[in-house]
Amino acid sequence: MLKITSPYNLSLIKEIPLVGKKEVESALSTAYSLFQDQSKWIPPFERIAILEKTADILKTKIEELTKTAAHEGGKPYIDSKVEVLRAINGVKIAAEQIAQLKGEQIPLGLTKASVNRIAFTKREPIGVVASVSAFNHPINLIVHQVVTAIAAGCPVIIKPALTTPLSCLALIDILKQAGLPDGWCQVIICENEIAELLVTDKRVNYFSFIGSSKVGWYLKSKLAPGTRCALEHGGAAPVIVEKDADLKELLPALLKGGFYHAGQVCVSVQRVFVQESVCDDVANKLAEMVKKLIVGDPLDEKTEVGPLILPREVDRVEEWVNEAVSAGAKLLCGGKRISNTCYEPTVLLNPPLNVNVSTLEIFGPVVCIYSYSNRDKAIEIANSLDVHFQASVFTKNIDTALHCTNKLNATAVMVNDHTAFRVDWMPFGGRDASGFGLGGIQYSMHEMTREKLIVIKSSVL
Repeated sequence: MLKITSPYNLSLIKEIPLVGKKEVESALSTAYSLFQDQSKWIPPFERIAILEKTADILKTKIEELTKTAAHEGGKPYIDSKVEVLRAINGVKIAAEQIAQLKGEQIPLGLTKASVNRIAFTKREPIGVVASVSAFNHPINLIVHQVVTAIAAGCPVIIKPALTTPLSCLALIDILKQAGLPDGWCQVIICENEIAELLVTDKRVNYFSFIGSSKVGWYLKSKLAPGTRCALEHGGAAPVIVEKDADLKELLPALLKGGFYHAGQVCVSVQRVFVQESVCDDVANKLAEMVKKLIVGDPLDEKTEVGPLILPREVDRVEEWVNEAVSAGAKLLCGGKRISNTCYEPTVLLNPPLNVNVSTLEIFGPVVCIYSYSNRDKAIEIANSLDVHFQASVFTKNIDTALHCTNKLNATAVMVNDHTAFRVDWMPFGGRDASGFGLGGIQYSMHEMTREKLIVIKSSVL
């Protein structure tokens, strides 16, 4: 049995059974059989109706889903509610985008050999989708990895994070209430070695993964020939702050981008490079704001920063911060564990570039600030890691902004906003070690379909 516990006080929430090879084989067989029999495919109008009803049901369960997500995942109540609202909007977007899964007419008659023919393409479901999800957005990630597959017409098997499966189960139950036929979405709650059997099976046509780069790249190397995939890993998001930055915009943005969900977001603000003439002012003012953040029970509506997902993550963050301070970083605030599950929101000034907080994804409530005199050198340092996801620049000068957007190695660069900004219809994903392919509702749906060319020859054309 899997014990699901609160990451805040480690109390038992629920026990649910883990499955093994037999259940994985059954799920694969069911999904594959559905896809192989085109008479069982769900037509677009029915998919639209199912997703529209799903959104309607979700609206009636906002409070329930918010508390479930906050309880099992540790994200504060107010932020968990925003996630649920995003999930509802994501379902609506998926329903709307079904109409955009279309092909195009191909011009013929341009050569003598192509006369008397017409040609066009259409998009078809790619096949069985296997999704492996992460804990930090326990309902919205399921929308991006499951609802997109359903919208594209694919049977999907989802393995949620073992720390946060209840939100996933709740959403899948709602999909079934909305009329999703049996077998089109199956939940597999299992250990990683069993999940590997699922995603590497030759009956899987598309693999969606959100999690650590070590696991993601390993699984990609084991995929069956022809299996398409999208991998979303982590980053160590850099921010460039010029001396003309508007502090009234900058400071709240860094606060939100750095400490949202205790920094457990793949695009959290982590490395802030500030022009030397304003660096101390920015660092000290940010630290004063960070000191006022309310850390505590995620179910308390006043809480702004909740726990880390597991006690061992508190141990790791504590070790990394201590290493940085011992190596010469100035500790402006935080730097101590509050409990076995919570760590003080922390700001470090000028940690050495070779310590863990400067070279690895922290995935915790820690922001590092670095002083620079040469912007290009700061950008060079920002780009020096293997991970490249989202970045940002704060400046009032359009030339400076464009210079940074061109030079920063990232899939997205925000100007005068934090690195964790995202809306669900925009492309989203890491490059290099940070991932493979792009997510976003319509982008994932497109990836979960494939194009077929049809050519018709006729003497009357």
